[in-house]
Amino acid sequence: MILQKFHYNSQTFSELLRIALPMMVSQGTFAVMIFTDRYFMSQIDPTHMAAALGGGVAFFFSFCFFSGLFSYINALSAQYLGAGEPFKCPKVLSQGLLMTLGCLPILAVITYFVSDMFAMMGHDPTQEKLERRYFEILMLGAPVSLVKVCVSSYFAGINRPRVVMICDVIGLLVNVPLCYLMVFGFRGFPALGIEGAALSTIIATLISVLLFFIFYFESEHRRYFSVGDAWHYDRGVFRRFLRLGFPAGFELFLNVAAFNLFLLMFQGYGIVEGASAAIVFNWDLLSFVPMLGLNIAVVSMIGRFVGARDMQQTNQVISAAFLIAFSYSGVIAVIYISFRFALVSVFEPPSGDFSEILSLASFMMVGLASYAMVDATIQVAGGVLRGAGDTKWLLIASTTTHWVALIAQYMIIRVFDWGPRASWLAFVAMLLTIALLFVWRLAGGSWREEKALLSVMRE
Repeated sequence: MILQKFHYNSQTFSELLRIALPMMVSQGTFAVMIFTDRYFMSQIDPTHMAAALGGGVAFFFSFCFFSGLFSYINALSAQYLGAGEPFKCPKVLSQGLLMTLGCLPILAVITYFVSDMFAMMGHDPTQEKLERRYFEILMLGAPVSLVKVCVSSYFAGINRPRVVMICDVIGLLVNVPLCYLMVFGFRGFPALGIEGAALSTIIATLISVLLFFIFYFESEHRRYFSVGDAWHYDRGVFRRFLRLGFPAGFELFLNVAAFNLFLLMFQGYGIVEGASAAIVFNWDLLSFVPMLGLNIAVVSMIGRFVGARDMQQTNQVISAAFLIAFSYSGVIAVIYISFRFALVSVFEPPSGDFSEILSLASFMMVGLASYAMVDATIQVAGGVLRGAGDTKWLLIASTTTHWVALIAQYMIIRVFDWGPRASWLAFVAMLLTIALLFVWRLAGGSWREEKALLSVMRE
């Protein structure tokens, strides 16, 4: 009775779970790939581990606008599918691939300028050299990564989550042993260290992309979605893509920029703080990234029901999504609190004093546990609003909060020099603020009004 009051529907719950579980596995493979890279780096020394974190975050920052823009293929494809226009779904993918070609010169310019950022932030010279090399190699593979974002978002949007899961899991199965081989060397194969970690990631991503296109050109899929008619510029779809997707991309870019600057400032405290952040965000990946899988599933289902103008179903999706998110994140929070010392110790290198890193990282794990359910709230509420096309509001609310928090972090770290624990508490407070804003917007309901829905579907 209580569940019915909150719009719980078992069929909707089952459908969301059917989509979300493969997407959680898929996003989890990305987390494991990053986790593996940093774990292997930790077995060399803490400097390599900190460099993998800094270089990896800088890489994601450098192409995140395009990633955010192209990931909106999920919502657009789902909206067309819900509106009974499946032939427009592959047209969305085609426009995304055209834009990928256009962004290549921009990525080259970004690589040139971002490469100098590590030294400007005052990082240790040894760490800076490793970060720079890791970043530059990853940027060579950025076009492959963006194509993967396009095609995986497309399959998520047309309700084919198993395809995404299969391609990503196979990519992971290639990446882990290949990463070990290229990092440490084996039987005459040279040990490439951090360069090997970056190269193995690119190779595994390319294999995943090839698998995606095998599924894309499968005969039944080609016939139902009229794939052969989609390989051209479509003015209406392209304009709608930019109108709704640009705010999503710009939001991700500004938020990642703020986070990246915060992380670089935090690493400026020293090697201990940088290594502690790398450890904590490694465990954060294993809780946060599966929630991204749920977010993708929510965007897909909400987009489909918005296209079909079925608002009753959106209520059921919201209830089911929060139930899944809180169940998962609650368990994760308990694990992080209860086993924080053991989890941090996983990254203890073979030699050297680990006591300072253990102390700080264990404190930060408490904060990580405290915001696990906050992150879940952000992913569900943000997924609903994004699937409904409320991307402009998300851009304003989310980026404003991030950049106000960044100013506060600058004061804490650089002006008042209050130490890493104060900085970490401020970071947790920022996430709580974003969650409250998203829930307020979700409850307000302006995103579901008929006028808003007509605007979203307009080409």
